[in-house]
Amino acid sequence: MTDSTIIYTHTDEAPALATYSFLPVVQAYASTAGVQVETRDISLAGRIIASFPERLEEGQRIEDALAELGELAKTPGANIIKLPNISASIPQLKAAIAELQAQGYALPDYPDDPQTDEDKDVRARYDKVKGSAVNPVLREGNSDRRAPASVKNYAKTHPHRMGAWSADSKTNVATMGENDFRSTEKSTVIAADGALRIELVAEDGTTTVLREKVPVLAGEVVDASVMRVAALREFLAAQVARAKAEGVLFSVHLKATMMKVSDPIVFGHVVRAFFPQTFAKYGEVLAAAGLSPNDGLGTILNGLDNVPHLGAEIKASFEAELADGPALAMVDSDKGITNLHVPSDVIVDASMPAMIRTSGHMWGPDGNEADTLAVLPDSSYSGVYQAVIEDCRAHGAFDPATMGSVPNVGLMAQKAEEYGSHDKTFEIAAAGTVRLVDAEGDVVLEQPVQPGDIFRACQTKDLPIQDWVKLAVTRARATGDPAVFWLDEDRAHDAVLIEKVKTYLAQHDTTGLQIEIKSPVEATKFSLERIRRGENTISVTGRPAVGRGGGAGRRPRRSPRTGRR
Repeated sequence: MTDSTIIYTHTDEAPALATYSFLPVVQAYASTAGVQVETRDISLAGRIIASFPERLEEGQRIEDALAELGELAKTPGANIIKLPNISASIPQLKAAIAELQAQGYALPDYPDDPQTDEDKDVRARYDKVKGSAVNPVLREGNSDRRAPASVKNYAKTHPHRMGAWSADSKTNVATMGENDFRSTEKSTVIAADGALRIELVAEDGTTTVLREKVPVLAGEVVDASVMRVAALREFLAAQVARAKAEGVLFSVHLKATMMKVSDPIVFGHVVRAFFPQTFAKYGEVLAAAGLSPNDGLGTILNGLDNVPHLGAEIKASFEAELADGPALAMVDSDKGITNLHVPSDVIVDASMPAMIRTSGHMWGPDGNEADTLAVLPDSSYSGVYQAVIEDCRAHGAFDPATMGSVPNVGLMAQKAEEYGSHDKTFEIAAAGTVRLVDAEGDVVLEQPVQPGDIFRACQTKDLPIQDWVKLAVTRARATGDPAVFWLDEDRAHDAVLIEKVKTYLAQHDTTGLQIEIKSPVEATKFSLERIRRGENTISVTGRPAVGRGGGAGRRPRRSPRTGRR
C-alpha cells in the first residue's frame, strides 16, 4: 500500500451487489490519476472468519481487515470508502456461523450461556463482531454529514413521494421519562489520567468485578446510568394496553445493533410484555430449549419444532395472544414478519423517519397502513420524534421540493459516548450498587441496582469535544447557517458538556455567527420551522440513534424497514 491508495471495503447484502458495478468505475477513474484501489473484507462473514484463524485450514484463513483499518483510520492520510454493512443481531450472527460451518469452516457455535473459559473466549470473540462492530472502529474522527448540493437539487426537482398527514392522526411516541438511562444518568469530569474499575457490591457484601480496568484521561467525561427493569416492565405492559385501547398499531423502535448489549435485552422485555401469558406459562420451557425473547419472536417460533410435546401448544398460545392484543406493526405483512420477529429489523434512526414520511403509518397485519404507537423506552431522544409528529399533525407533510436540510456535526470520535459503551454495559445479577472506583479506591460514580437492571457506563474524551466544537464553528462560518448544539441542561451528561462547549466556543472567533445551545426537543422545533421555510440548520449532536438529515428517502414496499428495502 502506498500514499496513493484508496481502500474500498467489501460488505454485505445490497451494498455487495453495488460493489460489483461501482468498484470497477472507481478503479478505472483512479487508475488514470495513478491511484491504486485495494479492497478489504469487513463483511460479517469476513469478521467471523478472521476471529478464529487457529481453527481453520490455511486456505480458509483471512487477515483481520477491520483491525488493520482501525489502525489506518488513526493516521492523517487515511482514505477509506465504506458502504453500509450488516450490524448483526444474534439471530443473524448465528445464521452466518451455520452457513459458514456448512461450507466447511470449523467454527464453534455461539455459546448462549458460556461456562468454561473456552466458551467465554469464543463468546468474547463473537461479541466483538456482532452489532455495529465496524462503525466504532472506523469512526476515529467526528462526523461532518451533509448532502452535496447536486443531491439536494436533484431531490428538489425529483421530489420523493410523501404521505399526507391528518390533523386527526393518532400516531404518537411513548417513552418512560423516569427510571431509564436518561433520567438516572450521573456524570463527572475526570481530574487526572488513570483507570476505573467497575464493580458490583451486592447487598450481602460480596463484590464482583464487572470490568477490571477502564482507562481514562484528564478532562474526559464519564457517565453511569441504569435502566430499571421493574419500571421498564410496567411501562411496556401499559403501552400494549394503550395501543389496544386507542386502536393503533403497536411498534417498538430500538437500536439493537449499535447498542448491542442493552437494546437486545430491552427488546426481549418487549416480546415478553406482548405475550405475558405465554411466557408466564412456558417461559422456563422456552429457556431450557435455548429460545430467548432477546433473539426475537421469529427465532422462538422457528425453534418450537425442537420443543418436545409442547411446541404446537406454545405456538397456539403465541397466536392466541397475538390475536387478542393490539394489532402489531409489521416489517413485512406479506410474509407475516412482525415488528417483534428480529431485534435488528426495526432500527430507530431509520424506522422512525420512514414512519413519519409515510403519514405516521406503519403496516398492519392486514396489509394496510395505520396509525401507530411508537414505543421508545429510553427517553434520551424520543422527544425529538414526538416533536416532528406534532409538527406534521399541525402543518402537514414536508415538501422535498422546497424544504431545507439539517446537516450534522456529530461527536463520535474515539468511541465517544454510547459508541464505546458495549464493554461497560451489564445486565445485573444481584441487588446492590454498581460503582466506578479509581486507583486510590475512591468511588467516582455509583448506581443502586436490582436484579435484571441494565447498567451502562460511557466515556467521552476531552480532545474530541474540542474538535467537535471547532468543527461546528467551521461549518457555521463556511455556510452562514445557524449551528445548534443539541444539549439538554436537565440531563447530567449534557449539563457537563454545555460547560465544556461554552469554554471552547470562547476560544474561537464566532463574530457574526449564530451558534446556540438548545435541548434536543427545542432544537428540533427550531430546525423544523426553518426547514419549512427552505432554510438549513446545522445540528451539532452527540449521542447516537437520532435520525439525521433533512431529506426524505424512498418509501419501502411494506412497513418502514430498516436497512433492507
